Amino acid sequence: MKTNKGFTLVEILVVLTIIAILLSLVAPRYFASIDRSKEKVLRHDLIVMRSAIDQYFADRNAYPDTLEQLVEGRYLREVPVDPITERRDTWVFTPPKDSYYEGDIANVYSGSELISSEGTPYAEW
Repeated sequence: MKTNKGFTLVEILVVLTIIAILLSLVAPRYFASIDRSKEKVLRHDLIVMRSAIDQYFADRNAYPDTLEQLVEGRYLREVPVDPITERRDTWVFTPPKDSYYEGDIANVYSGSELISSEGTPYAEW
């Protein structure tokens, strides 16, 4: 008597259905955790760049004109990538409130137009 070894089509479909259900439960949490990690990186990058701008101002009594000046002065190792836009050239700057000071960058924000998980625009962080 010959016995067939293997799986039937119904068994394979049941296993694939179980895998699909598990993936539908896990995938949203995975993508949400990626978004949360990008937000944490953005917060950290903003803190570091703002601190570098403050240190530059304290040393030179003027604000930098570009982020590259912070790199050249060794206040930053490199201009960070905006984790939301995934580019280095989308940072948005605000000039000093007092026109007495030289330089163009007193504060920096993300150039993204998206809304964070908190409901606030990234550009306002």
